[in-house]
Amino acid sequence: MKKTVVSLAAVTTISGGLAVQAQAHDGEYVVNKGDTLWGISQEYNVTVNSLKDWNNLDSNLIYPNDKLTVSNEGATPAVASADYYTVKSGDTLWGISQDHGVTVNELKEWNQISATNIYPGDQLSLKGAVEQTSNTETKETTTETEQASNSVEGQTINVSATAYTANCVGCSGVTATGIDLNANPDKKVIAVDPDVIPLGSEVYVEGYGRAVAGDIGGAIQGNKIDVFIPNRSDALAWGVQNVEVTILD
Repeated sequence: MKKTVVSLAAVTTISGGLAVQAQAHDGEYVVNKGDTLWGISQEYNVTVNSLKDWNNLDSNLIYPNDKLTVSNEGATPAVASADYYTVKSGDTLWGISQDHGVTVNELKEWNQISATNIYPGDQLSLKGAVEQTSNTETKETTTETEQASNSVEGQTINVSATAYTANCVGCSGVTATGIDLNANPDKKVIAVDPDVIPLGSEVYVEGYGRAVAGDIGGAIQGNKIDVFIPNRSDALAWGVQNVEVTILD
């Protein structure tokens, strides 16, 4: 699909102070727009690290309507099981699927989820993740071997990579080669300049994996690519990266 807006780069300005508080019950705080972990920690006389530990947070990112435990008494330890994952603030199904070597559709099926919405504290089944992780590692090892071989032949190039979703401004959800990204959220597709990377070719993108060069974009010219990521927050997190792309066929 021809895209007029390619990169999902964003800059967020966050205030250090707390907005008007909405508290569900003692020991719990509902995040308001503009809140930060530091501001909440100052309000409740706790440390940022304590808030992160009590709420199983890996980063300082929080979002409006998140419910945070603000005292040790209310903290609930995450389930320590390889078969389950406890959702943290900022998690997405796509990100979890990438971490555990499964697909978004598998996570939705195993957990009877009809949409892609998940919430902090949810426990997701990772049934089959161990076996599939092993398969994924084997595939990645094979791909790395292929990449090294192709690099010797001069088929690896350096590019600037941004990310897009199927619902970006100017996007139809169907690529230039006819791939319906809304119907295939797990499909790895990149938009390319056909004069640099042949349209329809299979490629390996550093940090993204094996993909098909199945799309084009008005701003994708020269050594630039746009990688498809189904979730907007994950696409924003990708930002702009300089990566190597190996043309496999």
